[in-house]
Amino acid sequence: MKRRDSIKALGIGALSAGALLKGCKPEPESKTAAPGSAEGDHSDRQVSEIERDKQLMAETFFTPHEMATLTVLADIIIPRDERSGSASDAKVPEFIEFIVKDMPEHQLPMRGGLRWLDLKCLNRYEKSFKDCAAEQQLEIVNQIAYPSRAKPEMRQGVAFFNRMRNLTATGFFTSKMGIEDLGYAGNRPNRWEGVPQDILKEYGLEDITF
Repeated sequence: MKRRDSIKALGIGALSAGALLKGCKPEPESKTAAPGSAEGDHSDRQVSEIERDKQLMAETFFTPHEMATLTVLADIIIPRDERSGSASDAKVPEFIEFIVKDMPEHQLPMRGGLRWLDLKCLNRYEKSFKDCAAEQQLEIVNQIAYPSRAKPEMRQGVAFFNRMRNLTATGFFTSKMGIEDLGYAGNRPNRWEGVPQDILKEYGLEDITF
């Protein structure tokens, strides 16, 4: 699998394309939006939004087996390295759990894709995906991670993996860990030290005292 530098482009693309436009309210490590938590400053939220989020967080969609599979798959997509933690360290599986409840159109494709993945592994290795060896997991993933090279019979897996990859990248790069990984600093106060000398010289103002 491609490492984090390649995934950044996918994550940013998913964000800019509005892949989760309606449901991308929570940020996994943000106090205001961590899935499973009702804590934080909600001053910028409508009461109805806060109540809906609390209701969704109280519900469960994925089974424990499905969540374990999501975790393995998310960490294959964004593994831990010397720069930062993995997708699961950034609570991406919890993010995806929230998103599929907030955006129900993801539910059938995600559950169906997880089932497809398990069936492929059961037929090939006699184990579910999460119980396969790392080499076996990568063998399956590599067959669905590159659409242009995938075989026709892997079409359903390709569609699932594309969705999973977009959700994982979006979840990671909207988390505190992911934003730090990107090196995004945002607006910061600075110190005004006057017009730069080269600009003053260009306009013949270098001898003028302001």
